[in-house]
This record gives sequence, C-alpha cells and structure tokens, in this order.
Amino acid sequence: MKSTIAPAHDTREVPPADAESGDAPARSPRELVKISVVIDQAEFDRDIDQAFRKIGREVNLPGFRAGKVPRKVLEARIGLGAARDEALRDAVPAYLAKAVREHDIDLIATPEVEITGGADEGDVAFDAVCEVRPVITVPGYGGLRVELPSPLASEEEIDEAVDAERRRQGSLVDAGRGGQTGDHVTLTLAATRDGEPVVGLNTEDWLYEIGKGWVAEGFDDQLTGAATGATLTFSANPSGMTEPADFTVTVSNVQELVLPEVTDEWVSENLGEFETVTEWRVSIAERLSTTKLNQARNLFVDRATTALAELVDVPAPDSMVSGDLQARVQNTVQQFQSQGIGIDQWLAATGQSTEAFIEGLREQSIKAVKVDLALRAVAVAEAIEISDDDVNAEYARIAMQVRQKASEVRKAYEKNDAVTDLIDQLRKSKALDWLLEHAEVVDGAGAAIDRDMLMGKDHDHDHDHDHDHDHDHEEH
Repeated sequence: MKSTIAPAHDTREVPPADAESGDAPARSPRELVKISVVIDQAEFDRDIDQAFRKIGREVNLPGFRAGKVPRKVLEARIGLGAARDEALRDAVPAYLAKAVREHDIDLIATPEVEITGGADEGDVAFDAVCEVRPVITVPGYGGLRVELPSPLASEEEIDEAVDAERRRQGSLVDAGRGGQTGDHVTLTLAATRDGEPVVGLNTEDWLYEIGKGWVAEGFDDQLTGAATGATLTFSANPSGMTEPADFTVTVSNVQELVLPEVTDEWVSENLGEFETVTEWRVSIAERLSTTKLNQARNLFVDRATTALAELVDVPAPDSMVSGDLQARVQNTVQQFQSQGIGIDQWLAATGQSTEAFIEGLREQSIKAVKVDLALRAVAVAEAIEISDDDVNAEYARIAMQVRQKASEVRKAYEKNDAVTDLIDQLRKSKALDWLLEHAEVVDGAGAAIDRDMLMGKDHDHDHDHDHDHDHDHEEH
C-alpha cells in the first residue's frame, strides 16, 4: 500500500438562505486533507481471498462442510466481482486507518471515501477527504483570571448562623399588637372557589409565620397589622394556581419570637460542646469555611475552563460539536432511564421543549469543544509531554477502576488503536493542571484567594468536566 496526503478544499454546497431573514445558516469552516491510497493487485488479492473465506462461511453448498468451500468453487458459483465488492467494503476502511496512522492525521469526523480505481480489476485506488482537528493558538492563556466565591466565612455569615440557632431556640410570646413580618399567627383558614372548598386551603389552629409567602399572592400583606380576634376576607390567587379563591381568615393569636441573648452562660447551657461565645463562633467559621472551600473547589475547574474557552476566537467545528452533543443527549437519557424517569416525563415536568433542552446541551458542547482545542494549544505552547511512566501510571489507575490487570488494560488500548487518544487526554489533563496552577484566583471583591488552600496539598480536581477524560474502558 502506498499513500500520499494533500490539502483539500471544502466543496459543500452553500445552504439556502432563511426564507424570512434572508440569511444563510451559520456553518463552521472545516480543515480538510485528502489521503490518496493505492493498493497493488497482488496485495489486494489477499483481501479477495479473505472475502471468499467470509462468503464461504455464509453459504451452504451440497458436498462441502460449512466454511470449507474452495475458492474456485465459490468463484464459479458467485463470480469474482462479488468477492471483490466484499473485499472493497471490508478492506478499504483498514487501509484508510493504516494511512491515517502513518500520516498522523487527527480525524474528527468520518472520512468521505471515493473509489477512484480498481473497482473491477487491477490495482485499487481511493481518495479519502478527512476533516482534521484545527490547531489553534490561545493568546492570553497565561493570564487567566478566575473569580470564585470567597472560601472564608464572613462576619455576616457567622452572624446569620448564630441568629439561626437563636431562632431555633427562641420563645413565642403574645405580641399584644398587630402582626408583623416574622411573627407567628394562629389561623383558621377557609378558601373557596364558586362556593366549593379549595383543596389544601381549609384548616384550623394553623401556626403560620408572616413573611413566608406560602399561601397566596398578597396573603401576608393581609395579615400584617391584623390583631388577635380579627377576621379577614379577601380574594387572592393561591400559590401555584392561576384562578383566584375567596379567603376567610380568623386570627386567634399573634405571637412574636423572642430570641435569647448570646452570652457565655447561654452557650455553655444550650450548646454543651462550647463554653464561650468565642469558641462557638470560631467553630461556626470553620464549618462555614470548609463548606465554602469545597464549593469554590467545585467551581474552580468550571470557571477556569469557561475563561479559557472565551479566549478561543475560532468557531467550534460543527462535527466536533455534533459528536459531543450526541453523547451528552445519550448520557442524559440514560441517566434518567436508570432512575426510572422517561425523558419526555422530565421535559413535561420542567416545562421544557425538546428543542430548548437540546439547545442548552449544545451550548455545553460548544464550550467543551473550545476547551479541547485550547488545552491542546496550551500543551503545545508549554511543551507538555507525556512519558511512558505517565502512560503506565494511567493504565494502573484504570486497572484499579475496572478491576483488571494493568497489562490487560494496555493490550485493550493497543488493540483498539486508542493509545494516541489516551496520551492526548493525559496531555490535556496536564495542560489543565498548568492553567490552574498559574491562574489568578480572586473573590467577588477582587481579593486574592490562596491557591494552595484552594487546590489542597493533594488536590484532585475533576478533569471530566467539559473535556473527555473517560476512555470508555468497558468497550475495550
């Protein structure tokens, strides 16, 4: 087999303009190369032999065991042309794959193949137009600025946590006045529509906190200022309903929540693990900061890759977006199915159309593709390389996940010609590490966030986010 490679031009027809706007649909340009392959007759004869063996396993001829029909007999029965056609269908993809490897072509879509010679006899020749992954540069990647919520608890957040505990341990006492926001009122509630009770809105001695906004539009406004013994009548739209109902509300009690004073004595008596207010507030700060730090860590990769994608000034190739989108849709459907939920049920429950759902995923796919291109660009710019030790370590990691030997995982990757893809993913992961280690990280006020604290001594961020780090091990 001999193969050559040359640039190719995009020969797609221009799509028709939209009837209303007059604009043609946007379509990303493609980077194409053409591989020309020639297989001499002697080499292709081996493929024809293989085709005859395949056909022989599928036909039954009297006097011959299955799969033992000689080629000459088959050739006399079905002709050489049928076997040649079978050989072309089976062998051309293999020759193309070999040529792609030889020329180190980074395919991102199924090639367009045209047989240019040897369809009937002689040497076989074909051309394959291949769409390749664009190679881009990303100016400014070294100065990424990532804004995250502060991982430190503020005094206001600590005060809110203290007040929440005070409210939990507060006491209700008669207010002796009209109701105010935050007061607890005991109500007899009746709601009707056309003289019939509205389900769920008829009850007695119900304790309700003014300001919650649970019952109906304007319901809490009606209660504000109402004293014990008041009877209120009004119409309002119950929450979650579009038609109004007629309400009659009797206020039998108005109570205010009296909060305890925070002292060392109160803390010691009611929060046994602490002796002083200071100890308690320090504990709250540590707990809130741990939660906020985890939230910031979870956002770090997403916001860093979003900032990186925004630096990519070339369109995401349509074929890459389509491939990523198809995988996202399938994964989402499978996730719902595993939970016993049909995608149609979920769309109906959330009020989304299929088109809106897919369009939302498409935006994620566009970002994922741009991140893929950008991380590869960073890896090239920073001369990031993957060693044999890196690959072997990844085989060992995968082996632990799938409960196989590392040697079996390696053979699976080699058999599926997926080692190059694995190396590319590892290189992208290292490029992402580089970005996270060099990005400027600030909070909403612009104050610097300690990157070492954010990443942790043994940080393990989620490389699966927005770029594929899952190698589909179950398929190997």
